[in-house]
Amino acid sequence: MGGGPVRSPSIRLLLQAGVFLATILISAYMVGAQSSDQSQSASQDQSQPKDKRANSDKSSAPDKSDKDNKSSEPPTVKLNIVVTGSTGKPVAQASVYVRFNESGGLFHKDKLAELDLKTDQEGKVKVPEIPQGKILIQIVAKGWHTYGKWFDFEKPEETVPIQLEPPPHWY
Repeated sequence: MGGGPVRSPSIRLLLQAGVFLATILISAYMVGAQSSDQSQSASQDQSQPKDKRANSDKSSAPDKSDKDNKSSEPPTVKLNIVVTGSTGKPVAQASVYVRFNESGGLFHKDKLAELDLKTDQEGKVKVPEIPQGKILIQIVAKGWHTYGKWFDFEKPEETVPIQLEPPPHWY
């Protein structure tokens, strides 16, 4: 027999119909996005006097795209985590895991992203900007009970003091 896959005509027809439908949906989405951009620019042009239209088209184009980019990005938070032991002394070289939701975009699901960090000699960690919202902070340090807690952050910068407990005694 031949080396290619054997497909019945009905399966082939279904595959062609699926590809055709996907092509139509994508082109409709693209046309809709272009028409909404054109209608927005047309409504802005009509609201301005004629002599200002020519000057504003050149100067407002970058501003509009900057505003769109800022509004599409979720607000971020910059975290400062301070890890101390039950005695109040800083815990150095503790592993800090920061988990947060990361947007998957238009066609993908959101996913849980993770940052793995270590505390410095003063027990501090600076976390780069991450999306605001529910964030899980977990800390693992030798000689201390493992810590984990969900936080809800809504400010652009937060300091999180965490005090570790001694491990339970096993007899």
